[in-house]
Amino acid sequence: MSAQYLELFEAFAGNGGGSGPTWVPAFRRAAFDRFAQLDFPSSRDEEWKFTPIGPIASEVWPPAKPSTRLPTLEQLAGFAFGHEEWDRVVLVNGSYAPSLSRGVDAPGKVRILSLRAALEVESDLVNRHLGRLARVDATAFAALNGAFLHDGAVVIVPPGTELSEPVHLLSVTTAEAGNAGLHPRYLLIVGDGARAQFVESYVTLAPGSRYLTNAVMEVVVGANSWVEHTRIQQESEAAFHIGLTEVEQQRDSHYRSFSFAMGGAIARHNLHSRLDAPNTEALLYGLYFGRGEQLVDNHTAIFHNQPNCRSWEVYKGILDGKSHGVFNGKILVKPEAQKTDAKQTNRALLMSNTAKIDTKPQLEIFADDVKCTHGAAVGQMDEAALFYLQSRGIPSIEARQLLTYAFAAEVLAEIASEPVRTALDRVVTDRLRHAT
Repeated sequence: MSAQYLELFEAFAGNGGGSGPTWVPAFRRAAFDRFAQLDFPSSRDEEWKFTPIGPIASEVWPPAKPSTRLPTLEQLAGFAFGHEEWDRVVLVNGSYAPSLSRGVDAPGKVRILSLRAALEVESDLVNRHLGRLARVDATAFAALNGAFLHDGAVVIVPPGTELSEPVHLLSVTTAEAGNAGLHPRYLLIVGDGARAQFVESYVTLAPGSRYLTNAVMEVVVGANSWVEHTRIQQESEAAFHIGLTEVEQQRDSHYRSFSFAMGGAIARHNLHSRLDAPNTEALLYGLYFGRGEQLVDNHTAIFHNQPNCRSWEVYKGILDGKSHGVFNGKILVKPEAQKTDAKQTNRALLMSNTAKIDTKPQLEIFADDVKCTHGAAVGQMDEAALFYLQSRGIPSIEARQLLTYAFAAEVLAEIASEPVRTALDRVVTDRLRHAT
């Protein structure tokens, strides 16, 4: 398989590979060499034990070509949360679309750049950070993303800056991306004492299209800064989605994440937050849905590397049909990370007798003065609660919808942005209405 990818890589590199400063070709080459060494993981790899990726690994995914027919702003309006005026970077089939983006490269305190532009005008800064958190040797998919590094976005929030509205990073696929691979790359750098919101969306205008999205996000959270990050995955249910998010937090910082996953035949997201200085806080929330034969996998890891840090994590899944959910949440506490306070919960609601989930909460603690808990709960609809609602005159279908919505609403309420929360609440309600 790596030999076939070598041919694609040589063609990509020989065609300029998206161009860039002199260090970029070396970065791509090192990434591809690492991919060739690693190759795709198999079920023998503990981290991928419950996530068979045969449909991805058995095929070769050539890099998607720039779209020849861009979608219209009207077609994207449904993904804008009713706020078309937000600054946004739009990628169409993995390539930056300036006519659909807003506020990019505009003069101002906050730098919002396409990745290709950032490689030219902020080369030194990007060089210092790109691949530092999401190392190309982390996984084969991270290496593959680095090898086909092409486009994405870089957002630089200077120290002390407070953004009044989110920056929207929108990746859109069209039918032209069929059977191709997309490798978007994002780098967010938030300076000391700054406050920022980011919405990262993966959507499609071709619901039945088959493609691979292999995305990497790196987030640098400065000292005493506040970052709210919502990640939305609504890919085609015939497509594949692999995502990696690496977060580095400095002293007195706050990082709040919400992960929403609904699309993809196979969808996996790895989220790692590193609490690298005292008094940092990470809040990780997630909601995921599966139906048919979808496989939805969430792998999280919170690294408590310094004392007096806090983390709170709640992920919920709603699985129907023959879908399969996977949750693996790790909390790792170093010996020097005394006074750690960490809590983790995963709950899954199985809507059919054929849906299943593999859940594996993990604690690795090497400090003795800590408060750490974890737990997992898996079950079907509460028949007593269902009977109670029906006894009050609520039809069975509506009662099931109400109870399922209540299960999801607890975590939906944690979405920081009100427009995003309202929009996803509507998506969930619509999903549940058509599920019964």
